[in-house]
Amino acid sequence: MLFFDRRTGPDLGEDAPRYPDRPVPDWYRDAKFGVFVHWGLYSVAGWAPPRRPGEDVPVELEYSHHQYAEWYANTLRIPGSPTASYHETAFGVGTSYEDLADAWTAERYDPDGWMRLFAACGARYVVPTAKHHDGFCLWDTATTGFSSVRRGPRRDVVAELADAARSAGLRFGLYYSGALDWHVSHFPPIRSLTDLFTHRRNDPAFARHCFDQVRELVERHRPDVLWNDIDWPDSAKAAGPYSLAELFEHYYDLVPDGVVNDRWGVPHLGFRTREYRTESGTTDWAWEATRGLGASFGYNRAEDDAHLIDATELVHLLVDTVAKNGNLLLNISPRGDGSLPETQVGRLRELGRWLAAHPDAVYGTRPWRRHAEPVGAPLRYTVRPDGTLNVIALDPAQGGFRLPADLIGRPGARWGEGAAEIGPDGTVVIPEALRHLPAAVLTLPPS
Repeated sequence: MLFFDRRTGPDLGEDAPRYPDRPVPDWYRDAKFGVFVHWGLYSVAGWAPPRRPGEDVPVELEYSHHQYAEWYANTLRIPGSPTASYHETAFGVGTSYEDLADAWTAERYDPDGWMRLFAACGARYVVPTAKHHDGFCLWDTATTGFSSVRRGPRRDVVAELADAARSAGLRFGLYYSGALDWHVSHFPPIRSLTDLFTHRRNDPAFARHCFDQVRELVERHRPDVLWNDIDWPDSAKAAGPYSLAELFEHYYDLVPDGVVNDRWGVPHLGFRTREYRTESGTTDWAWEATRGLGASFGYNRAEDDAHLIDATELVHLLVDTVAKNGNLLLNISPRGDGSLPETQVGRLRELGRWLAAHPDAVYGTRPWRRHAEPVGAPLRYTVRPDGTLNVIALDPAQGGFRLPADLIGRPGARWGEGAAEIGPDGTVVIPEALRHLPAAVLTLPPS
């Protein structure tokens, strides 16, 4: 996967705008856990070649066998792809991707139910897709008729999700595809990483189209997060009217504590993103690990429980990410009818149960001087605002571990409400009642 924060260009010389120096807001750094929602026209088909965790395909098949169901419109156009074969079987010869808009009824869509679930599972913010690479807009836009208001559900999905999220006490962000819009482009299908950055429009007309769409979203919904994908049209990266710099300035004027990600292709960013990856250690910058519960972001009916990250791994992913100064943006994939896959909901609920029992180990914390131990028991560290150190044991079933030398002798160690047993050599005994958990939290008062 790509490191988007390392991709900027073109070199604009004297025409390069000056971007504001903005710290990542504390609300974002404190939140730690958000839910990504990939729901769109691609959810009607809801199919991609299934891939098990850790399974790779040869690089020459990476796009023809794309694991992301939200890439269906692109993969469908690659002759001989599994998606093309599936599409003919499921929908018939001659049915185009855009024809699926008239089959999208969303009869089980419940925005308030979604947001209550996410909040109950411990999320502090939510980022649904407003427009993915297929160009289908999920709001009442004046820029195109290819939208959920004029076709398909006949509903302003973004407006409904914004209202529901804020009613549930969640911060609300929006995903937008700024580099790709296959509905208004005429390139051949993307077949490689090189194509990803060359088969995209950079002309002023498309740049204005994107500017107008994001301006609508910002002015109507004041999103706390602007989560752009892939890049932004190069013709809008210089200073001037309808430029990306002007869009950022307008956004920050309307949302003073808003934050942007790193996928704009310019030197300005808020947090960095890592897709199905992690950092090797604690970073000086805020970052966000993002992934699906399975191998896809969009709903994939070919995935089953065996394709999903298990509950223990999910807790470990969150804890490891937070210990390294990151947030976790975990995706859920609604079906085309708006229902949520039961296996994915189950994973969210299990993560939520652990978070509800250990909120102070995650929310509002900051990294310690190291995130883990290089050898020995699997431990992760976070620090609470009052200086309390959370020592998070990722394998409680071992029954114990040994504290490193620099933590031996600190008095007042506790497991929740109970005192901890720590030997003079730093040996820690994990209580029997905690050994079934995916992670156990030992607290050490400030030194």
